[in-house]
Amino acid sequence: MEKTSKIYVRGNTGLVGSAIVRKLQSDGYTNLIFTPYPEYDLRNQQQVEDFFQKEKPEYVFLAAAKVGGIMANSTYPAEFIYDNLMIATNVIHASYKYSVKKLLNLGSSCIYPRNAPQPLKEEYLLTGPLEPTNEPYSIAKIAAIKLCRYYNQQYNTNFLSVMPTNLYGPGDNFNLETSHVLPALIRKMHLAKCLENNDLDSIRKDLDKRPIEGVDGNADDETIKKILKKYEIYITESALGNKQPAKKDEKVLTANCPNSLGLRLAPPGIPLR
Repeated sequence: MEKTSKIYVRGNTGLVGSAIVRKLQSDGYTNLIFTPYPEYDLRNQQQVEDFFQKEKPEYVFLAAAKVGGIMANSTYPAEFIYDNLMIATNVIHASYKYSVKKLLNLGSSCIYPRNAPQPLKEEYLLTGPLEPTNEPYSIAKIAAIKLCRYYNQQYNTNFLSVMPTNLYGPGDNFNLETSHVLPALIRKMHLAKCLENNDLDSIRKDLDKRPIEGVDGNADDETIKKILKKYEIYITESALGNKQPAKKDEKVLTANCPNSLGLRLAPPGIPLR
């Protein structure tokens, strides 16, 4: 890509998309374009077509998705499969139709079978049942990968798919009702430490920014402690609960394919400690 190439980053306000934007900007890329929601709803094919026809991006980073943890996937399975299918289908097809030079589609490691051998390899895709707790999301992500593959095969496009693993960092979703494991643990540990120190002022500030089931910083002490307890946040107990369905203990992916393509995989930049 040239520094002035027109680069479309979809999902630029999310965890991954915002990180991509920061990296591109720090590397001197100056012509980044976005589709703010709800002006552009990627589930709407006409809006996506209008955007591509108007802007004609040269490169596309597809980092937009409806994401969430086990609770969110279990509660909204139809939304997870529909929204993610529509986003991928519309953006990938428009990228072909308007001659995008290269598209990078971000998938997920949950595309692999639940009981696949470790470490996970590309050839394990579709060789067994998926993890039931996020199957709708996984199916949509698999469809996006296959779309890229078959568009490349039939239309000679240059669409790539990569599978990031457990991501966390600035811009993450810390909503205990819908977040993934790592951001939920980070927030639970923070709230548990505040509770241990009887620092209700800090807890109220946290709840003002991210209410839990409608409980914000204006609630009384008893209500706050009750909602924290519901999410396994106690003074004398562990901040980690186990009321959600258990997932696999370990999921390790190989990096042989990206390494063979000359891609450098950077080490984690945000340590947990």
